[in-house]
Amino acid sequence: MTEFDKIIDRKGTFCTQWDFVEDRFGQKDLLPFTISDTDFAIPETVNAALQKRLTHPIYGYTRWNHKYFKSAVSTWYRKQFEFKLEEDWILYSPSVIYSLSQLIEIMSQPGEGVVVQTPAYDAFSKTVTANGRLYVENPLLFQEGKYSIDFQDLEEKLAEPHNKILLFCSPHNPTGRVWTSEELESVILLCQKYDVFIISDEIHMDILRKGKQHHPILRHGTENIALLTSASKTFNFPGLIFSYLLIPDAKLRDKFCKHLKEKDGLSSCSILGMEATVSAYQTADQWVEELNDYLDKSIAFTRNFLREKLPQVKLIESEATYLLWLDVSELKIPMEDLQKALINVGKVAIMDGTIYGQTGTNFLRLNIGCSRAKVKEGLERLLKSIQSF
Repeated sequence: MTEFDKIIDRKGTFCTQWDFVEDRFGQKDLLPFTISDTDFAIPETVNAALQKRLTHPIYGYTRWNHKYFKSAVSTWYRKQFEFKLEEDWILYSPSVIYSLSQLIEIMSQPGEGVVVQTPAYDAFSKTVTANGRLYVENPLLFQEGKYSIDFQDLEEKLAEPHNKILLFCSPHNPTGRVWTSEELESVILLCQKYDVFIISDEIHMDILRKGKQHHPILRHGTENIALLTSASKTFNFPGLIFSYLLIPDAKLRDKFCKHLKEKDGLSSCSILGMEATVSAYQTADQWVEELNDYLDKSIAFTRNFLREKLPQVKLIESEATYLLWLDVSELKIPMEDLQKALINVGKVAIMDGTIYGQTGTNFLRLNIGCSRAKVKEGLERLLKSIQSF
């Protein structure tokens, strides 16, 4: 038994996934495979660092702009991605979506367009439209069970003068693609050609299938690009409210910091979020390897289960993340009816792919960031739901 097999009861902790499943699915007590956090305990070394900080009885205003934090980030990038970044590039932000919102405001005007590869994380469309910008879709190509970028359509969208930003997701959520160096270089060249700013969300960068390697976009270019990320997705502490971003352009860094400190009054960071991030990056690289190995085995289990018992449900082969993308089109069951069966028959909560845009029609997004026993139970409930038709 591994530490990832341990069942930890999260109910009663105000947990979004477990305690508030009714908000999205209309019923309590469903087995959830939904929001993208995991049921895994944080690494023990990180927990110990937090406990040590908790022995100090004062939690005052805290600075983030120092070597202690920045060197942990730069060392992580060097070890994990063989990428040397400049520590001056590193800025604090409470969340990736906060960073996204501020950069949209800084780098575009109301009514201008933000291009997004779809299907896409649903917060992207909400953030873009809430800022008064146009959400411009560049649908990914889906051919023979694999996703790729439609570069012809992408160039057409980037060539439109009113489209000022490409919101890129690397690795991609929800499809699980890890973009190759060649794909990244092509994206950068097109954005340079049409003077489009790139915002690259790389929060899933550490969760990779065996043999896959994430390439930070800044390895291939540093002009007109911002990289947004956090340790919270990898190590499962999003509740500590801490992320960071990498901006090579000094003038843009100054603008972002002005938004952070002066416009929004966020000059102080989360003490525990910073300590968790530093500890994770300094001590938990082996834990990440073990996590990825566990997820690989859970994916193999899911693949075999579907092949044997639900061959009409196709697993899109995952290259990254703990979010599986399931093609249910062969079932010929309307998604509304399938969701009703999942909720009322299987008593299970699995995300409807249309949440991520119309290109997600006839897909489910299944979060396997949990014990294998829970994965097995969820798949059995999926099977029971489908067998009810």
